[in-house]
Amino acid sequence: MRLLRSLLLGLLLLCPAFASAEDFPARTIHLIVPFPPGGPNDIIARVVAQKMQDIVKQTIVVDNKPGQGGVIGTDFVAKSAPDGYTIGIVSAGALAISTSMEKVPYDSLKDLALITTVATVPEMLVVATDVPASNMKELVALAKSQPGKLNFASTGPGSMPHLAGELFKLTAKIDIVHVPYRGAAPVINDLLGQHVQMVFLDLPVLLPQIKAGKIKPIAVGAPKRVAGAPEVPTTAEVGMPGLLTENWYGMVAAGKTPPAIIAALNKAAVEAMKDPAVVEKLASQGATLVGDSPDHFRAYVDSETKKWAGVIKDAGVQTTK
Repeated sequence: MRLLRSLLLGLLLLCPAFASAEDFPARTIHLIVPFPPGGPNDIIARVVAQKMQDIVKQTIVVDNKPGQGGVIGTDFVAKSAPDGYTIGIVSAGALAISTSMEKVPYDSLKDLALITTVATVPEMLVVATDVPASNMKELVALAKSQPGKLNFASTGPGSMPHLAGELFKLTAKIDIVHVPYRGAAPVINDLLGQHVQMVFLDLPVLLPQIKAGKIKPIAVGAPKRVAGAPEVPTTAEVGMPGLLTENWYGMVAAGKTPPAIIAALNKAAVEAMKDPAVVEKLASQGATLVGDSPDHFRAYVDSETKKWAGVIKDAGVQTTK
């Protein structure tokens, strides 16, 4: 009798969870973007959200919560109610890099429920027009002939462009100087003004300047050539297969969100990312859509965290942990 009562009590406790999962979503979903409007993360989030809301038959409102390289917005999602109504599309920096660079207020694999990898955006290595190198061989030879003389810009210490540059130094065995900036806009301005020599940046940010002939592309850190710049070789093609430098964005929810709700969000997101119009629109921005399972996304975050932690250690990057 006691066992029966315990079983009935357990079923009663579970029923609300089952009901909420079955009815999900019953109201507006808020999608957090931890960066300002207009950047790659924001563009990807808005295109995917627009299609997702058609699928789930509920409004999805995109809220921008920028700051601290994506950490503030990511932490907002981690501390939200675990009901699936607050989700986020967050970056590699906030999930896989910041945890090694600084003390962040969340554990990427415990405080967040990982839904799916949304998209990858390759980092492209470009140089200013006054740099006497037009390909990787020439650039490496130039750097080796002038140790400590050339520099590379980044969007800030610990950013993907910074660590891509550090990985380039380690891979090519060259000595180039890091010059940090606050964001991509001042980097582009100083690259065009020939105040810095080179940079790795998200492809969408660079495409207009490449097409205008105002900067010189050297290589793209993706597994294969990208549609936006098919003439630019991959890092593997120029003899550096280990120089894979892709930024990526993933959809997450609060850590204790019920698995059934995570599954519903995953299904809707993956379906949205298969839509030809969504694929075409984001491909024109240099993004490749992924749409994997939560388990695959978790394994990817784990491997990326270990990869960039190794680069930070091997390059002697200063951290604040």
